Amino acid sequence: MSRNVLGVIGGLGPLATARFLELVARMTDAEREQDNVSMIVYNFPSIPDRTGYILGSNLRSPLPGLLSVGRELDRQQVRCIAIPCVTAHFFYEELTEGLRSPILHGIRDTVAHLKENGVSSTGIMATDGTIISGLFSQELLKAGIRPVLPTKPRQADVMHLIYNNIKAGEAPEMERFAAVEEELRSRGAETIILGCTELSLIKRDFPLNPGFLDSMEVLAKKAIEECGKPLRKKYQCLIT
Repeated sequence: MSRNVLGVIGGLGPLATARFLELVARMTDAEREQDNVSMIVYNFPSIPDRTGYILGSNLRSPLPGLLSVGRELDRQQVRCIAIPCVTAHFFYEELTEGLRSPILHGIRDTVAHLKENGVSSTGIMATDGTIISGLFSQELLKAGIRPVLPTKPRQADVMHLIYNNIKAGEAPEMERFAAVEEELRSRGAETIILGCTELSLIKRDFPLNPGFLDSMEVLAKKAIEECGKPLRKKYQCLIT
């Protein structure tokens, strides 16, 4: 098997994984199907919820499940591993220690993309687990970018969009999305990170204003590059 195979720990959730696979295919500059990225995808929605574990509302750690799938990908000698779930990056160090295959870091790559494009402040739309653990905020501060977080009521809107709408297979309530956007921009956010992979489906299905960055598009871009495939030119800059 070619060493340029991408491994995917998927199912977190299933719609986000499907969107990630679509993005990799759309963003690769492939003239024929054989020019696309080869992937081994494990879709395991049975892995416990990441935010619930971080916040203590469930006691089952997602880490054993993530490691188990990752070891299967190790065994198949993938080039690298992508995890289309931002909150799962909470376990990044343990996964790196427990697996041989390199794991793409979607958060650091998202922050690097903002830095490369001269952004000095950015809002964050993400799960409570990502927000409370500071996964984005810490990396942004290291890069000299000011993070702008939603207030408690607007963060509740973000969680409703992710869990009650998209993960539940329902249409997103875009008035909630607009309320979060308005607040973050009023507090000085130059851009807004779609920092949960479920939110990528909103970008797919609804026209967004300028100044959004989809972290899953960044992950797809990095996966394509790491697997030695060319990126379509229009995806060099991913900020809307």
